[in-house]
Amino acid sequence: MDSSSAPEPAHIPLRPPQQVMRLSRLGAFHQSRLSFMRILLRRLTAEAWRFDRPVFDIDAQGVGHAVYCAHGPERSYSLVCFAHDLPPEKRSDRVIAQAWDATFALFDGVPTGQDIARLSRNVPLQEAGRVTERELSVSRANRSVRLWEHVVSSLAAGHQPDVDQIDAVGYLMRTTAVYGSGKLGAADREAIAKRAELAAPFQVEMLSVYLTRAFVRDLVQHMAHVRAEKAGKRAAQLDPHLARRLGIGNSTGLGMAPFLINHPQLFHNWIAARETALQRVRSLEAASDQEIAQFLELFESARASTMRWRSAHALQERKLVALMADLDSMADFLSHAELEGARPWDRLYRWAEERLSVEGQEWLVSLMLEPFGDLVDDLADQMASHAPELRPVDGSMPLARLRLAIEARYDWALCIDWDDPESAARVWYISAEKQEPRLGERHQESVEAYEQPLAPGRDVATLYAALDGWDGAATVAEFLCHHPEHRHALRRVQILERAPYAEIRDNTIAADLLPIDLLRCKLSFFGATCFDPRSDRWVRISMFSNAPYPNELAARCDPFWIYPEALHQ
Repeated sequence: MDSSSAPEPAHIPLRPPQQVMRLSRLGAFHQSRLSFMRILLRRLTAEAWRFDRPVFDIDAQGVGHAVYCAHGPERSYSLVCFAHDLPPEKRSDRVIAQAWDATFALFDGVPTGQDIARLSRNVPLQEAGRVTERELSVSRANRSVRLWEHVVSSLAAGHQPDVDQIDAVGYLMRTTAVYGSGKLGAADREAIAKRAELAAPFQVEMLSVYLTRAFVRDLVQHMAHVRAEKAGKRAAQLDPHLARRLGIGNSTGLGMAPFLINHPQLFHNWIAARETALQRVRSLEAASDQEIAQFLELFESARASTMRWRSAHALQERKLVALMADLDSMADFLSHAELEGARPWDRLYRWAEERLSVEGQEWLVSLMLEPFGDLVDDLADQMASHAPELRPVDGSMPLARLRLAIEARYDWALCIDWDDPESAARVWYISAEKQEPRLGERHQESVEAYEQPLAPGRDVATLYAALDGWDGAATVAEFLCHHPEHRHALRRVQILERAPYAEIRDNTIAADLLPIDLLRCKLSFFGATCFDPRSDRWVRISMFSNAPYPNELAARCDPFWIYPEALHQ
């Protein structure tokens, strides 16, 4: 989405990339109306999708398969689930794991018995298996052993599990990978991108996780019934209110981090949509009584949800302390602020910029969008990228114009001393053993020969230095004939001319880099909550917490499900 595609020019300008595209801010993003899981549930509700479970063939050991179908206006999709009896010593969240508690494939249509038999021979193997273009995603998940056992034993004993234990973990299973876009033989993104229900980013993956959550709820209930029957008892049915508190966890490490750097046009579209939404709300001349009341109610609900957010990691603890103080300041300000006056949302945002931490500012940005679905939800249609990321380089560009473009958009990179060991301390590479992206220490490990092109700031600065001595009238094509090694950096400069939010304006190989900021940013667009870093390189989160289940979707279509206190359950 080009910034020029915003509907009508507003009086309030978009926030500049120099402000938005810093890792410290990107790493403070929160879920919003434009997060992909919320986009999905709005569509499923608006189009009255139907759901059924034609197969649930799980034995007393928790082994078997099930099928969960989602039927839309034009097509159906089915999650084929395989449950396994996994010994504890084989349970691992690493990419190199070879066995899981459950494995899944999202099937295009409704599978036949032959399809299920074929999938049963491949999906449980994950990377060691292969699927076809009839499959749209492949995934796997492991139990949260402590909470799983608590819920099963409680229900089997005839009573409900403890709500505090549910909230402390937040999920019964966590996915360790959800593969789409051609992985392991699945359908390429291009094959499905024109389908309306899958046009927004990551809708295949979000639908897979959403249906996985329904399977996990049913499986834990099944295992409780089995245990109760063995003891001659009758199991309790999991209370729907408690079930909705359970999301699907996700354990994410460095493997996700390079995505935002490797997809500059797509990343721009995500950020531009969010910034345009903020611009539209800030530009409103007045707020109605209903909008003010709804915002204040959602503020209290979101504040209560945030107060339950816990993390044992020092980095996140510090952020949470600052955020809690910000929420107190916001509550005090809102108790005195006159939102009835002119440009109330712009005044509120400008107050936050002056008084709050970056974490608090971005929390408020997400909340400010909530009452204005009619104003901002259409931006979801502009978040996908239909053009290839590797566009042809414009060889006709004069080098004088290239220099000016670098000076204007990479001034931050030109100010860095790249000869300083601290500025180039890290190396991104792919581990042959772990089969995933890793961060190595350039001056301590022998990994530089395997470096991935994930330091655009350094590479563009090197390109700029190579332009020395060249005539400004010469063209990019002439320059690349002598210096083809700069093609990838030059392409990024040209992308930024039409996609200003495409580049992170920070050093991605610095000694003080916090990769967790990259992970947090991407996961916020997914719609994740309860970020719980376990280091600066991997994080656990929860997805679809408090969302209605498929069987509840028609009756519980409140768009604010992510703020449970606002639902008046």
